Amino acid sequence: MHFLKYLSLVALMLMCACRPSSTGTENHTQTRYSKLVMPEENFGQFFADVQLGQVFPDGKTFVDCTPKYPVAEILAKYDKAKQQPNFNLKLFVKANFYTPHLYSSNFKTDTSRSAEEHINALWPVLTRNPDQVAPNSTLIPLPHPYVVPGGRFGEVYYWDSYFTMLGLQSSGKIELIGNMVDNFAHLIDSIGFIPNGNRTYYLTRSQPPFFAAMVQLLANSRGKETFVTYLQQLEKEYAFWMKGQEKLSAAHPAELHVVRLADGTILNRYFDRGVTPRAEMFKSDVETAKLANRPAAQVYSDLRSACESGWDFSSRWLADPNKLATIHTTEIIPVDLNALLFNLEQTIARAYMEKGDKKRSEEYTFKALTRQRAVYKYCWDAQRGYFADFDFVQGKKTPVLSLAGMYPLFFQMATPEQAKSATKVLEKLFLLPGGLQSTANTTGQQWDAPNGWAPLQWITIQGLRNYQQDQLAATIKDRWTKLNVKVYKATGKMVEKYNVADLSLLAGGGEYPVQDGFGWSNGVLLKLLSEKK
Repeated sequence: MHFLKYLSLVALMLMCACRPSSTGTENHTQTRYSKLVMPEENFGQFFADVQLGQVFPDGKTFVDCTPKYPVAEILAKYDKAKQQPNFNLKLFVKANFYTPHLYSSNFKTDTSRSAEEHINALWPVLTRNPDQVAPNSTLIPLPHPYVVPGGRFGEVYYWDSYFTMLGLQSSGKIELIGNMVDNFAHLIDSIGFIPNGNRTYYLTRSQPPFFAAMVQLLANSRGKETFVTYLQQLEKEYAFWMKGQEKLSAAHPAELHVVRLADGTILNRYFDRGVTPRAEMFKSDVETAKLANRPAAQVYSDLRSACESGWDFSSRWLADPNKLATIHTTEIIPVDLNALLFNLEQTIARAYMEKGDKKRSEEYTFKALTRQRAVYKYCWDAQRGYFADFDFVQGKKTPVLSLAGMYPLFFQMATPEQAKSATKVLEKLFLLPGGLQSTANTTGQQWDAPNGWAPLQWITIQGLRNYQQDQLAATIKDRWTKLNVKVYKATGKMVEKYNVADLSLLAGGGEYPVQDGFGWSNGVLLKLLSEKK
């Protein structure tokens, strides 16, 4: 890849991501955000040298570093220093950058505490105050306190936050939930959408759209007027996901996040606008693209789009389950995304009803019902008795069943018959001694067997409860909570994911080591443990 061409693409993506808003207040905020730059743009070839040279074991470390000196000064020193025969790139980086602060380094675990006490003690460790950002930092400042996942993830993450909020709700931290919802509303107003996380290198993608579910969660404590409070942001997020529909045709079936199917139906896909290696995983993306038999830009797009799904990575997205280079995320209509957008449409309808605008409420109710019928048609697999993703290029459902198929039950868009059938599939394919595995495929990818993840346990447990499948829901809850507590007592940690097949092992797979902290594991476990017996 020619690096100048690469930089121009990055600059274009940043400008698109930071398109000004319409109001004066938003324009003021937007001006501030437009000064933020991606590390690739800031440091050019030096950035590529650091990442490809693997100065840090984890590629995310460098993009989270803060320069000690002005960028031009660092680059001038680099150009001069690298000519020296004994030049050491690692020492140069450490001399010119502050590494990310480890907030939890002074936290001492006391396993004599219960898991609930441990999680409540962790909330302050994982909470960040409004940001004061140093020059040339990749962190996007947020105006209110928020909770981060932990470990290598020292910023807020979009879909993680909903599941973290479940625990905050159990802890009575409603004000903090409100602050986090306000931060996301702020991002929608100032950027136009909620990015993957509050880092500049995430400005080309979002994550599973849980903002409506967050508003619903907050409304449970603050009342139904909450829906009206966030109506403007709910509609803006919907516009982001539906942008480009007017460009769709039989000859041009896909644009950004929207896809037109043969019968004219419009559904959604995950789509990152970037066509270059991810800044935070630069080296691994370059290596993956080399193994593919198609243009590197398409591989990068599919890798990035899988990150927008949150399932990075899974056999859900792979043509060959054992080869990451066969990833084709952008050709797939995911059942979970369309269930989330069904909920967004319903939530906007609810907000308009609370506002007293029946006509607009009915418009969004119709959109939701239209999407529900489309999900039945394209994502319900009657033969396998379960909801599946749909490959719109091949014109057929994908072969991999996953816990994403439980989202229609969570958002109550499935029929009772579909729910009953899905319950049987869950018991057969997904239920293991420690809870539910994400897929039944063992591939080495972290969103496949034998790993279990807190958000998918919650989605499934609640989905089953919505259709009176309480016995299986109780079994999953019991196995998952016991595994979480067991690992905590043995290691002193709440971790990002769990091995649900072999309870003597920690989870594995993926692009980085198992992380501890951990926001959504804390949230879901605390919520489940706090439920009345």
